[in-house]
Amino acid sequence: MLEIVIGLVAGIVSGMGMGGGTVLIFLLTTVIGLQQHIAQATNLIFFIPTSISAILVGLKNKNINIKLALTISICGIIGAIIGAKIAINTDVNKLRKYFGYFLIAIAVHEIYTLIKEYILQKKWNNKDI
Repeated sequence: MLEIVIGLVAGIVSGMGMGGGTVLIFLLTTVIGLQQHIAQATNLIFFIPTSISAILVGLKNKNINIKLALTISICGIIGAIIGAKIAINTDVNKLRKYFGYFLIAIAVHEIYTLIKEYILQKKWNNKDI
């Protein structure tokens, strides 16, 4: 049952375009207790059907720049091969630590973005007065 809830949460976040894989890896390692390598590999399998469904919805709504998506995809495939080779040869504890640093960087970026948007919104509201 726990796996179903984790899959639903990660799928919803993924469908919203916010990186469901990050949530999935976090939940698989902390809640279920999988090793980092296994959680990351599981995420890669999870990514295939969720991304296909998101692509179909995006194409239907004409929200995808095909040329840009192809360029990014080709470069992403090359990066994924390099990253997989690095991950295989990296100690599990170090990999987990790097993933934690990555999550912290994302959190800091999101907080910075929220503060910046709040300040801009405040300036726009003050101009109306």
